[in-house]
Amino acid sequence: MKTEFKAKFLNHLIQRKKDDKGFTLIELLVVIIIIGILAAIALPAFLNQANKAKQSEAKTYVGSMNRGQQAYYLEKNQFIIKDDDFGKLGLGVATETANYQYKVAGTATDASPAGVSNFGYVRVKNAPLKAYVGGVNTATIQETSEATTLAILCEGDKALAVSGPNADTEATYDVKTGPSCPPDFSRLDK
Repeated sequence: MKTEFKAKFLNHLIQRKKDDKGFTLIELLVVIIIIGILAAIALPAFLNQANKAKQSEAKTYVGSMNRGQQAYYLEKNQFIIKDDDFGKLGLGVATETANYQYKVAGTATDASPAGVSNFGYVRVKNAPLKAYVGGVNTATIQETSEATTLAILCEGDKALAVSGPNADTEATYDVKTGPSCPPDFSRLDK
């Protein structure tokens, strides 16, 4: 009988191995934990990339505003200084998107031969995105005495909830140093 018992027992073990095709609870938990850790690492990186994509819209639009102002000055010998005249730049861009609102503001200065400095700025509509400021001025090159336009593009150092047109968000122009960014902004077009 011993041999018969051994044969049945071995048969049972072989049959048990064939039926045992699933995963154990421990194996499933380990996989779920690994997926959770990977998701915790990847999610902030993904959200950061999404914000960078939204901010690239603002950089592109402000750069286009600068180039549009330079072209308009070349043709008309003046800048667009009123927000109502934004369409005269011929950019074909919306003045307001889901994330930003684009504005034009001009101020009279003695530093500019045309008497006007132009500033394009972006108002942040959705946090946490960085603000952007662009500026176009006229200047005279010392060596050749030729008049030219100078543009600047500035990015806020920190993501803001709201940005607007005030003294802290306008690029400035100095006859000796040229255009410069407002405080807490970094120059992008060096």
